[in-house]
Amino acid sequence: MKKAIILFLLIFLVAHFALPQGHRGKGRVRGFVFDEDGNPLEGVRVKLFSLRGKEGFETLTDAEGKWVAAWIRGGKWNIDFLKVGYEPKKISANISEVKRNPDIEMRLKKIEGLVITEELKGELEKGNKLFEEGSYQEAIEVYQKILEKFPDAYAISKNIGNCYFQMEKYERAQHYYQKVLEKEPDSNEMKLVIGNCYANLGEDEKALEWYNKIKFEEIDDPAVLYNLGTHFYDLSKFAEALRYYKRAVEIQNDFLDGIYQLGLTHLTLGQYKEAIGVFENYLNHDPDSGRASQVQGFIDFLKKQIEKKTE
Repeated sequence: MKKAIILFLLIFLVAHFALPQGHRGKGRVRGFVFDEDGNPLEGVRVKLFSLRGKEGFETLTDAEGKWVAAWIRGGKWNIDFLKVGYEPKKISANISEVKRNPDIEMRLKKIEGLVITEELKGELEKGNKLFEEGSYQEAIEVYQKILEKFPDAYAISKNIGNCYFQMEKYERAQHYYQKVLEKEPDSNEMKLVIGNCYANLGEDEKALEWYNKIKFEEIDDPAVLYNLGTHFYDLSKFAEALRYYKRAVEIQNDFLDGIYQLGLTHLTLGQYKEAIGVFENYLNHDPDSGRASQVQGFIDFLKKQIEKKTE
């Protein structure tokens, strides 16, 4: 009887500890992951789930794009292929434990921007919430953990840069913005924020150097044009500022801040008639605000100045 009890306990313990190993068996399968041009992709997360075992595991591809799953049970498996910057893929495969399984080859399509998986989304939202609350150091720690787990998610470096920028640690901010620019050398946004870092460090010439890297004709965002114009204005580069404000208002004709600054720039350059025209246009869009009273004051002043010149 005692032997029977011990045997029962052994069977119970084996069964109990075998539950978390429901995917284990004698099967083996390997695969290769490539990009659209046939180049091997390293660091692809291959997630395998056994429908019979109701559990799974994951592995990563090596420098040759190869992955291996050994000692797995037979039956149907769901396999996911995930890599930041590439379109995720999901397949099903029947795995045999008694014969050689054919290699599984997969090609992933490169896509623009960052692919937000559920796992990544949760961490990113956590970091963004901390940023919005002003807990910048805590947000940086969350973002850095994301990069450790998803090293291809280089765009997260911009978030880290934004944290340092808010903390007025502009050299650190610039360092992380540069990381994004290395991957996206044509990014006007990164050139702008790097220029902003230099401007806030008081290095005006370096700031101008970076602003001038942005091709004027490629900018179609009025907010970016306005920000660039304001930086040139603050540096007393009024002719350059005028160019950017004009373009911003051309793109968005009811952009009140842009119209106002355009009028001020004409005024500063002594272009009184042009300033009056712009300020009158401002009042067409915003006739009743506190700023409108100020604008009307500018118009009255400028008209008097013009009258004096003609007397």
